[in-house]
Amino acid sequence: MYLLAGDEVVVSKAGKKTHGLGRFYSSLAQRPIPGLSFLVLSLIDVSQRRSYPVCVEQRLPVARTKAAVPIPPKRGPGRPKGSVNYAKAAPALTPELALLSTMLRRVLTWISPLRVEHVVLDGFFGTSTATAMVRDSGLHLISKLRSNTALYWPYSGPKPKRGPTPRYGDKLKLDQLPDSACVQTTTTGPITTHTYHVQLWHKEFAEVLNVVIIIKTNAKTGKAAHVILFSTDLRLSADQIRDYYSLRFQIEFNFRDAKQSWGLEDFMNVTAPAVTNAVHLSFLMVNLSAALLPAYRQQQPEFSVLDLKRHFQTRCYVAETLHVLPTPPPPDVLSRLWQRLSSLGSLRTSSRFHDAA
Repeated sequence: MYLLAGDEVVVSKAGKKTHGLGRFYSSLAQRPIPGLSFLVLSLIDVSQRRSYPVCVEQRLPVARTKAAVPIPPKRGPGRPKGSVNYAKAAPALTPELALLSTMLRRVLTWISPLRVEHVVLDGFFGTSTATAMVRDSGLHLISKLRSNTALYWPYSGPKPKRGPTPRYGDKLKLDQLPDSACVQTTTTGPITTHTYHVQLWHKEFAEVLNVVIIIKTNAKTGKAAHVILFSTDLRLSADQIRDYYSLRFQIEFNFRDAKQSWGLEDFMNVTAPAVTNAVHLSFLMVNLSAALLPAYRQQQPEFSVLDLKRHFQTRCYVAETLHVLPTPPPPDVLSRLWQRLSSLGSLRTSSRFHDAA
C-alpha cells in the first residue's frame, strides 16, 4: 500500500541573481522570506511508514496584480426567460495547482506498477479546486478543511411536490453531533478525544465528502479544539483517514534531512540548470541514505545520517592513506586506524571495522 504526498519546501537565499528567487512564505519563520520554493511529491510506504521523494519542481515567483473585477448588471428576481442549464466549467487552476497537476501525471506514469489510489496534501490544498484537480488525475484526495468550514448533512426530508430533491440538509453544528457518529473516545489525563465519522456535503465541492471530525476537550479548563479531515474516497474508515493524513508528515523529515545533511540549504548555484541539479542531488541523497541506513541499524538501532556520512568519509580517508604508504599496515593497525578516524565527528561509531579491509 502506497500513498502520494505533496508539499512545498522553502529554502532561504540571499543575493539577487539566483534563478527563481522571490519572497515565499516559510512555515519555520512564520512569515514570507527571500528564497526559493520547490514543490515535492513523495511516495509513502504505508507498511514501512517512510517517505521517498520522487519528483521535485521549482515554483517560480508570480507577480500578483489586482485586476479590476467587472460588476455584472443587476437583473430582476427569478430565472431569466429562455435560459438553459449548462455544465459547470472546469475550475481555473492556480500556478501552484497547475504545476502540481503536471507532477502528478508524470509520477503516475513512473510508478504505474505500484498500487497508488490516494494523494495526501495539507490544509492549504483542502479546497474544491485542488480536489477537482486530484480527481481529474484519477486519484482520491485526503486533506484537511478549515475549522470554520460550513458543512451540511445530506437531505433526508420528503421529496418536494415540485422541483428536484434538495441536496443539502441542515447545517452541521459541532455541539450537536449525534452519538451514533462517534467511533472512538479516548482519555489521556484531562484531555478527552472524541472521533466522529460522517458523510457531509460542502457547497463548493462536487461530491459528498468522507469527513472525520476530531474534538479534544480539556476537562480542567472546559476548552475544546477540533480538526476536520476529509477524503473523497467514501470507502475509507475514520482510522484510515486519520492514519494516512498523519503519514503526510513523513515528507517533512525528508526536508529536514535534505537541509541539515545533504546541502539543500547551503548550495550557492545561481543558474537554472545548476539549481535544479543541486536540489535533485540533495533529495537523491535522502533516498540513498534511507536505503543504506537499515543495514547499519541492525547492529546499532540509533545509527544516524551523520554517522553514515562519517562512515563513508572514513573509508575515503583510509583508502587515500593506504595509497600513500609504501607497504600496507598490519590488519590490527588498520583496524585501530579505522576506529579512530570513524569516531571523529560521529555520534555513534559503527562496529563494522572489517569493511575497511
